Parts: sequence; C-alpha cells; structure tokens
Amino acid sequence: MSDQASGAVRGFCQRLLALTRKETRQLLRDRSNLAIGLALPALLILLFGYGISLDVNHVSIAVVIEDASPGARDTIAGLRLSRYFTQQDVYSMRAAETLMEAHAVQAVLRVPGDFSGSLASGQGRLQLIVNGSDATTARIIEGYVQSALARGSGPINKPTLRAATSTALPSGTVRLEERLWFNEANTSTWYLVPGLIVLIMTLVGTFLTSMVVAREWERGTLEALFVTPVRPTEILLAKTIPYFVVGMIGFAMTIAAARLLFHVPMLGSAALLLFASVLYLLASLGMGLWISALTKNQFIASQTALLTSFMPALMLSGFLFDLNNVPVVVRFIGELLPATHFLELIKTLMLAGTIKSIVLTDCAILIGYAVLFIGLARLATRKRLA
Repeated sequence: MSDQASGAVRGFCQRLLALTRKETRQLLRDRSNLAIGLALPALLILLFGYGISLDVNHVSIAVVIEDASPGARDTIAGLRLSRYFTQQDVYSMRAAETLMEAHAVQAVLRVPGDFSGSLASGQGRLQLIVNGSDATTARIIEGYVQSALARGSGPINKPTLRAATSTALPSGTVRLEERLWFNEANTSTWYLVPGLIVLIMTLVGTFLTSMVVAREWERGTLEALFVTPVRPTEILLAKTIPYFVVGMIGFAMTIAAARLLFHVPMLGSAALLLFASVLYLLASLGMGLWISALTKNQFIASQTALLTSFMPALMLSGFLFDLNNVPVVVRFIGELLPATHFLELIKTLMLAGTIKSIVLTDCAILIGYAVLFIGLARLATRKRLA
C-alpha cells in the first residue's frame, strides 16, 4: 500500500474514531435515549414474558347439576381434573345465568335432570353455554370442555353453545394421540418472547436513530461538521456504531431472558440467528437514518419512524396476528416489511431448527433491505444546507 493510500486510511480511521466518541458521549448524556434503548427492552421482556399471555387458563365455569346420579358425576369429573377450569357448582339455571350476566363465570355446563336415563339409552346430552363476546376465547373454552369431558365416562354428545342436537358417539371408539410441534410447552410465551427481539431492535434501530441527524439539524451542529474534512459516510458510520451496540445489547438481553427465564429452546443455529439479527439491525439503522436525514425535525422523524416501522412490526409482521387469517391486501403489506421476514427467521431458528429454504430466503431479503436503506441514508446525507 502506498504512503498516500495508507495516509487516507489512517485519516479515515482517526475521523471516524473522533466522531464515534462524540456520538457515544451524546448518547450517554441523553438519558431518555438510554432509557428507551436499555430500560424499555428490559421492561418489555418482563411485560411480555410474565404479564401478557395468549393462553386461556383458569376458566371459571358454573356446573348446574340437575341430576346428581353417579353416572352424571362421573361424566363431568374431568372438569375437576383439568388444570384449565375453576369449577363452581350451582343447582339452578337461573343462578348460573346470574353468574354469567355478572361475568362471574365464563361458561355454564348444565347436566339435565333426565341425563341418567338418556345416558343409559346412549343419547346422553349436556348443555354448554359460553360467553361469546370474545369469539376466539369461546372456541378455546369449547375445546377445553370437550377434552375434559372426554376423560369422563359414558357416551355423551359433543357439547355445543346452545343445547344444539348432535349425534351421539360411543366413547372408546377412536383413540387420538396428540403431539404438539414447535411449542412443546404449549405456552404463548414461546411465541411472544422471540418476537420481542423484532420489537426491541426496531425500537433501537429505527426509532432512536430517526432523531440523531434531525437533532443535529435543529441544533445547527451539522452545519459545523460541514466545514470540517469529515465525509458523509463517516458521519453516518459514527452515528450508527453507538446505536448498533445498544441494539445488540438489547438482543443479548432478550436471548438471555428467553433461554434462562422462559426456557425457550434454541433448536437452530445460534450463529445464524446472530447473523440475521445483525442484518435486521443494519436495515433498521439505515431506515432510521434515512428518515432522520429527510425530515430534519425530531418530532416529525420520531412520529414517522413509529408509523412506518414500530407499529407495522407490532401489528402486521405476524407478531400478534397470523398473516394467513388477514385479508390479502393486509397480508401483502405485511410481506413487504423486513420485520415479517426477520420474525419468521427467529421463530424458525429457535422453535423449529435450521430449515435452509426459509433461512436462505429470509437472509437474502434482509440483506437486500439493509443495502437499500443504508444506500438511501447515504444519498440523503450530503454536505449541503439545502
């Protein structure tokens, strides 16, 4: 390498180091950014890990026992054995309806007075009434009741919402062996915690960096940088490095919590997960810097970042809703988001393993987004005032 080339490299490193120190000190002085970058991820981990659950547990159910025969009690014995139910015995439908109207119970199971006779003739019938204000929860409760009653004895009908008739099926005819793939613990925590990586890295990568260039414009310090020998590429790198470190700290916190606190498995390659996370963080940082350079206003930049990155990552990436169940237009928009592909990649690597077709496709998409947004940020950052 010639002396001129080595001098250029040395000058680049010196300028980059000086700018990075400046940005790091600025980040450390701004406690609000530190709170969002480090304290908020910890809060989200605890909130989604311990406080939020999509599981339906401790279902309060009123059982109206109009037939106290041993056969009837054996039939509903599975409810008491199930960990999903909190059973309350009542002796009239009016009392059960009062509990349902007061939201004291979520379901009512009625054992009619002629149940023993009907059961002896092979036509045993029960009535199940479920609070249907939340249709998804209602369907889950129905399934829980069916599974619990299957533990009892006697050929009964499939429970339905409003005493609808159905054909009686003899118990013991079919044996169903169930196995749950990709979530053996059958808990929504395994579903939610990996998705936190997406939210935290989006928050740090896009939301925080969306204000760094805009802050310089508002304070007039970027104009002072323009008269120095620093180049736009060096400015962008210096503003990226501190937030990249904060984002990777958030990633490490989430992975540690997932493995140590919530026992989420890591069935795939940890190295690939780290590589994919770096790609997504670079794409998020590039997007944040691009927004910041375009808007030149912290408030507008922060709101734009929330509307174009964090909210779509929360609502349209598949974190809360299965994209297969949404309209085609919404699904198409979700597929355009880098967060969607990163979330799919995380869940695949952690819960399913290294499935090459998914990993290669999603990594290629993330590389494309990283190159695109970093390139756009570089084009938007020029040493000019207009």
